[in-house]
Amino acid sequence: MTASIVSLIFVAFVISWCLTFVVKKVAPKVGFTDKPGHRKIHTNPKPLGGGIAIFWAIAGPMLVGWVLLSVADSSARFGSIALNPVQPRDLLPDYTAAMVGPFQIDRALVEGALQQIPLALGLLGAMLLLHVMGLIDDKKALGPYSKLLVQLAITTAFVVTFDVRAITALGYAPSVVVTVLWITAITNAFNFLDNMDGLSAGIGAVASVAFLVTALMLGQWFVAAMLALLLGALVGFLCFNFNPASIFMGDSGSLLIGFVLGVLTVRTTFIHPEQAQDFASNWYGVLAPVVVLAVPLYDLIVVSLIRLSRGKSPFQGDTNHFSHRLVARGMSKRTAVLCLWLVTASTSVAAILLTQVQSGFAASLIFAQTLMVLGVVMLLEQHPLPLPKENGTADERK
Repeated sequence: MTASIVSLIFVAFVISWCLTFVVKKVAPKVGFTDKPGHRKIHTNPKPLGGGIAIFWAIAGPMLVGWVLLSVADSSARFGSIALNPVQPRDLLPDYTAAMVGPFQIDRALVEGALQQIPLALGLLGAMLLLHVMGLIDDKKALGPYSKLLVQLAITTAFVVTFDVRAITALGYAPSVVVTVLWITAITNAFNFLDNMDGLSAGIGAVASVAFLVTALMLGQWFVAAMLALLLGALVGFLCFNFNPASIFMGDSGSLLIGFVLGVLTVRTTFIHPEQAQDFASNWYGVLAPVVVLAVPLYDLIVVSLIRLSRGKSPFQGDTNHFSHRLVARGMSKRTAVLCLWLVTASTSVAAILLTQVQSGFAASLIFAQTLMVLGVVMLLEQHPLPLPKENGTADERK
C-alpha cells in the first residue's frame, strides 16, 4: 500500500505541475489575473487560477479511481477476475492487503474502497462547490460574510449527510457544531495564510506530510490516499508559486486546501487501534490536528482579534499576519515563508509522536513543546502593529 501512496503523490504532482503551467499561460489571455493595487506590491498583473490545478490534481485521480473500482467490482461480480478470499478481520476499516497478481485483486481492497465511494464523491462535490465559489470570488470579489455563509452551508450539509463528526461522545448536535466550526476555521486559516508567495501551499504541504505519516501508521488508508493527492497537488503548484511566484492560487485554491485538511483531520482516528479501548487514558491523541496546525490557527485567531479591536471586519485584509511581522523585522519574504514552514514542521513532528505515546507525562511534554514554539512566535511578533493606510504597499491578499 505504501507504494500505491507514493504513486498517488507522483500522479497528483504531475497533473498539478502540468495544469499550473497551462493555466499560467492561459489566465492572462482571458483576463484572469491579480492586478496591482491597494495592499499589493507586484507591479505587473499576476496570473490567477492555480487553484484550478490543485483541484483537478485531486479530483482527476479520484474520478479515475471511482471508474476503475466500478469496473473491478463489475468484473468481479461476473467472474472475469479472481478475488482472493480474505478473513473477516481484513475487512474495513483496517484492510491492508494489496494486489498479488496482474489479474488478481484482494477482495478486502476492492470492497473497502467501494465502501468509501459515497464519502469520496460527497467530499468531491463539496470541494467543487467551494472551488467554484473561490473562482467567482477571484474574478469578482464577493462579500466576506456571503462567502462565510456559503462555507458554513456546504460544510454543514457534508457533515450531516455523511456523518463526518469529531468528538462523537459529545452527542449528535454538539458534535456536528464542533465539527462544522473546526472545518470552517481550518478553511479560513489557510485562506488567511495566502498572503505571501508559497505560504499557504507550503504549510499545507507540511501539514499533509504530518497527517499522511500518521494515517499510514494507523492504517487509515482512505485518508492516506486523499492526503497523498493533496500533497502531490501542492508540491506541483509550489514549483510555480514559491517566491518569486509566477502564479497565484487565489481563493479557489486556499479555501480548497483548508477544507480538505479540515475534513481529513476529522475523518482520521488519531488513537491507535490497540489503545482505542482505553480512551480515557489516551484521549490526547485527538489533539494531534491542533498541534500540527497550531501556527495557522494562532495566526487566524490573533489577526482576527486585532482587526476586531480596531473596529474592522476580521475578513478585511491588512498587514498584521505573522509573516508580515517577520518581514517588518528585516527578513526577506522568502526567509519569512521558510521560517513558517519550519515552525509548522516542528509542531508537526510533535503531533506525529503524540499519536504514539502511551503516557500522560509524555503527552504533557509534547503539549509543553508546542506552547513553547508558540511562545517563540509571540516573541517574534513583538513589532509595532502597522497602522492602516489608505495607500498601503503590503502584499497582503487576505
